Amino acid sequence: MVELSLIKYLLKHDNYVKYSSYLSPKDFIDELKIVFTALNKHFSVSEEDLTVQDLANVVFSFQPKDKDYYNEFFTNLENYSPVESTVESLIESIRRKKVLQDLSLAAYEVAEGKKDYSLVEGLLDKLVVQQEVVEHQFVTDDLEELVNETITKPGLRWRLDCLNKAYGSLRKGDFGFVFARSETGKTTFLCSEVSHMLTQTDGNVLWCNNEEQGSKVMLRVYQAYFGVTTQELYENIQHYRKLFKEQTGGRFKLYDSAQINKQTVESLCKEYSPSLIIFDQLDKIEGFKAEREDLLLGAIYQWARDLAKRYAPVIGVTQADGSGEGVRWLTMAHVANAKTAKQAEADWILGIGASHQEGFEYVRHLHASKNKLPGDEDSDPKMRHGKVDVIIDPEIARYRDYD
Repeated sequence: MVELSLIKYLLKHDNYVKYSSYLSPKDFIDELKIVFTALNKHFSVSEEDLTVQDLANVVFSFQPKDKDYYNEFFTNLENYSPVESTVESLIESIRRKKVLQDLSLAAYEVAEGKKDYSLVEGLLDKLVVQQEVVEHQFVTDDLEELVNETITKPGLRWRLDCLNKAYGSLRKGDFGFVFARSETGKTTFLCSEVSHMLTQTDGNVLWCNNEEQGSKVMLRVYQAYFGVTTQELYENIQHYRKLFKEQTGGRFKLYDSAQINKQTVESLCKEYSPSLIIFDQLDKIEGFKAEREDLLLGAIYQWARDLAKRYAPVIGVTQADGSGEGVRWLTMAHVANAKTAKQAEADWILGIGASHQEGFEYVRHLHASKNKLPGDEDSDPKMRHGKVDVIIDPEIARYRDYD
């Protein structure tokens, strides 16, 4: 009965992405390990829900010995209807058991001086189930209110007008990411756009940095905010420091650590209630476990989407794989270390391509490879999945539209 519930529930892609990272073949009896393996095989290459017959076909392609057993199992599975709340409670109990096992090992390693105590604290946080009493809220069916909230009322606008034409504003609930090859200008892009968005909100902007040295990133944010070179900053430090403090009011929060844990991020979000959340880089956020890297990354990206729904728009940064080197128009197939798990969670995805052609050193090629955002009143439907050349100006840490 338990195995039937789990397998039937995981036939839906969304359920699989949400919960598979908590499960492993060890959670199933020997005969059904092959069935869980079949689920992994299918969803590693497809986002389509499975039917029972589809799953059976994958399992029988492995040529199991006891075919009668599996024929009977799939017949029972076809007729079984799991109770969703019961399945989620079951998965939660499995998750808690694994956390307790990890906690036991971590406590021993901390006691032996091999690990820092923060590891134990992070695992203890995982065991705390917060019971929040909330009023049930349903989406309005008032058309005027819907249009006003999703299109007419602007959110955070981009510095690059081409992105306003393609994506429109970023609003609460929106999650997307930027990807490119190394040394292409991903952090410069963030500095350029985020420094512009900072002027549009009275709330805090939380930037989680686990990539480049934090002080260097902060200097580039200063450059992008004022549109000045480092030399201009150095020549008038007191002036720009005063202006930045007066105009931002300390609302820009750059959290810098080589190892950033999900519990730390959630704590920062609760403390500062951000209006915008940035991850550079998102793939390196710690505190997740899965048997395969693509499933691990899928869990991270699903978590980022949840943050966007709870707090504010989330922008992540990740790498393009080697096949994107020198490619002008990057597609979702160029996203590194992922099949579909990362891409499936995002509302928008922006590829930043760079050509090795002479004369194109300061040209970047933007491709809106995924776009599920509603846009603004001035968005251009023809630009929805547009390909646009822009200029990168590293001396002032900005991107600008190509005139």
